[in-house]
Amino acid sequence: MKVFCFGVGKAGSAIADALQADEQTRKAEYIVDAVACDTAAASFNHLSTIPPANQIQFLAEEFDESGNSDINQIAAHAEEHHRQLLRGTDNAPVSQADAFLICAGLGGSTGGGAAPVLAKHLNRVYQQPVYGVGVLPATQEGPQHAQRAVQALRRFVSTTDHVLICDNESWISDGQPTAEEYATVNTELARRLGVLFAAGETRDDAVGESVVDASEIINTLHGGGVGAIGYASRELPAQDDGGWFGLKRFFGGQSTADVDPIEAQSRITTQTREALLGHLTAPCAIQSASRGLVVVSGPPAWLNRDAIEQSRTWVQEQTESQAIRGGDFPRGEAEQVEVLILLGGISPADRLADLRAVANADGDSEQDESA
Repeated sequence: MKVFCFGVGKAGSAIADALQADEQTRKAEYIVDAVACDTAAASFNHLSTIPPANQIQFLAEEFDESGNSDINQIAAHAEEHHRQLLRGTDNAPVSQADAFLICAGLGGSTGGGAAPVLAKHLNRVYQQPVYGVGVLPATQEGPQHAQRAVQALRRFVSTTDHVLICDNESWISDGQPTAEEYATVNTELARRLGVLFAAGETRDDAVGESVVDASEIINTLHGGGVGAIGYASRELPAQDDGGWFGLKRFFGGQSTADVDPIEAQSRITTQTREALLGHLTAPCAIQSASRGLVVVSGPPAWLNRDAIEQSRTWVQEQTESQAIRGGDFPRGEAEQVEVLILLGGISPADRLADLRAVANADGDSEQDESA
């Protein structure tokens, strides 16, 4: 799937930047263009792949660079000046995109306030679906972030075709989050999104038996709501060059005959369990998923067809959904097998309840202090 990517706010811009960096590591072009938007020009200093021409500072006169602006004020001003946000599409190859992707940290005032506004107007102007990538704050990021996230997620869901959420709580250790931890979250999230979007855009000579194209992703995310991504990856054993002075690797690598089918099957089914039950981007009741997509990526010789179908059937049983699709993503140069599971229409009710509790605790403490 080819996406036109927006990063809104400091966190969202960092995710968009990491996603473009991920594309550069793959034999697949899945980003039509990437744009970073923020009220603070200093946020762009940390970007490495999005060029200055695609860095849009908006509402600079209305807000300072402290990042403590009210989310409702940001949203109101973004609505009034929404044309500033849409500048990223000017003279851009929008028609080449299958969808728009808006990345935002929902606990931040800029991302939480402006991202839903941008989504609303992209939906108004263009026909392509608009998807959101929303990052929920960890508990230790504080009650203000929690309160903004609950409010922003509700707005983001109402203005997009689907929101894929990533929960910092699952990634960040106890204590105040560090810049290195945030960078790790961005990289890992970009890797997962990269596998998903690159699956049907590979320039590799190998062609999947069941290709995951844009329509498969669109159908999985059809109907709106909230989604999550599961992912597991394992390095493959060192490849035997098979003689010929190592030319066997150069001219095509392992053949199916070189790979033990039992090992290939076990690897795929095991990683599928890990991806769904242990490595989701956000906790949720998996039985709440209304739709899903299973993508298995790796060298063609390791993509055991029976195992891929078994994995799809197993995910179908676990989610109790009959709308589970599956496909393979051959990558001749890959040194690992990756399993990605996209769940659409999930219910993150427990996590949202936790965030509301954190937000309400701040109000309770203020009341106690004033009593």
